Amino acid sequence: MPNLLRSLLGHLALDVSPLRDSRDFRLLMVSGVVTMFGTFITMVAVPYQMWELTGSYVAVGLMSLAEFVPMVVCGLWGGAIADALDRRKIILLSEVGLTITSALLMVNAMLPDPQVWVLYVVGALAMGITCLQRPSMESLIPQVVKHEQLGAAAVLTSLRWNFGAIAAPALGGLLVATLGPAFAYGLDTVSFVLSLLLLWRINARPPAEGAAAASLKSLVEGVRYAVGRKDLVGTYLVDVAAMVFAMSTSLFPGLAEEYGALEAVGLLYSAGAVGSLVASLTGGWTARVHRHGLGVAVAAALWGVAVALAGLVPNFWVMFACLALAGAADMVSGIFRMTMWNQTIPNEMRGRLAGIELLSYSTGPMLGNTRASLMERLGGPRLSLAAGGLLCVAAVAALAAALPRFRRYDSRTDEHALAERARRAERPAAEPV
Repeated sequence: MPNLLRSLLGHLALDVSPLRDSRDFRLLMVSGVVTMFGTFITMVAVPYQMWELTGSYVAVGLMSLAEFVPMVVCGLWGGAIADALDRRKIILLSEVGLTITSALLMVNAMLPDPQVWVLYVVGALAMGITCLQRPSMESLIPQVVKHEQLGAAAVLTSLRWNFGAIAAPALGGLLVATLGPAFAYGLDTVSFVLSLLLLWRINARPPAEGAAAASLKSLVEGVRYAVGRKDLVGTYLVDVAAMVFAMSTSLFPGLAEEYGALEAVGLLYSAGAVGSLVASLTGGWTARVHRHGLGVAVAAALWGVAVALAGLVPNFWVMFACLALAGAADMVSGIFRMTMWNQTIPNEMRGRLAGIELLSYSTGPMLGNTRASLMERLGGPRLSLAAGGLLCVAAVAALAAALPRFRRYDSRTDEHALAERARRAERPAAEPV
């Protein structure tokens, strides 16, 4: 029995070898912890302030819709420049831009009469800059981490996200309710400055020799490559469907008010991250899974089931537990998707594909929050939660059935995974420790 227990704990334990072996990965992780803390506080502060100014579910939901066009345009272009330019330089310039947007939100909140339009405009601008940065940030990971450590890196990256996603929203709700949105935006501004200092130390990452210049043609090449890979298409479509039908964070301020404690809104935003953290801390087993496509589909379906249950239960803490379960399932799906992407996509295409990936996991939540807000008007927030979760399960099942190459993907036999493994073995990345 002791040997069995040790074996089980070994399978669940985190693999921290990417942190030990890669200096640049350590810098990315620490920077991410700092900036995510401020970003998640702002994630609560902006909808809270919008709700405070308007009292409208639709006004809160439309914030996601306002960010949609910048997300699409800048996400694709960010992928193109990530393959054509020095990824470090793109990351640094974007971090400066995000510092400025947080400062603008702080100034607006300090006005005697804060303007609603500023929340929409600056929110859209911040989303655009974020989407210019993310492809470079994500395509940097395969360059600084060994191929065999990419699964472990995906778990650690997820854990970093959860570190900020749990404490920061709950703290953000309290800070906004007690000290006001301006204070929250000020903390976010400081976090970006600290993150910028850390990212400055990362080594330059110039484009590959003969890399295509950023252009419409290079974007089309990236899209053509992605569409030609049905296994990748499955990861995109399943995640979009899951988020469109079951993402409902725009309902949280109103749900918290139903319980008579608007300060509790931060707990609802943190619920999914609590489950995600548990999934990340015990995520050592995911590095031993090879059927990533099937894993994505099963985890996405479980996300929908948990969201549906959250809409059916009457107790606040039971609803919190259901949302935490949903977060755990979504995190496992994300780990499998990230591992599959990083292990099979060549470096010269990684930036453009990261831009497409960004659209896949960002479009769904934006449209999902809009859907949730509009569906709430038909029968209340609980109906919107429950119906959305059930629709998610149906959509994921249909996509898994329609995409056999995605469903049957196996990293041990897939031609793209084998080719990339061989390529990385021939040219291991030189990385200072």
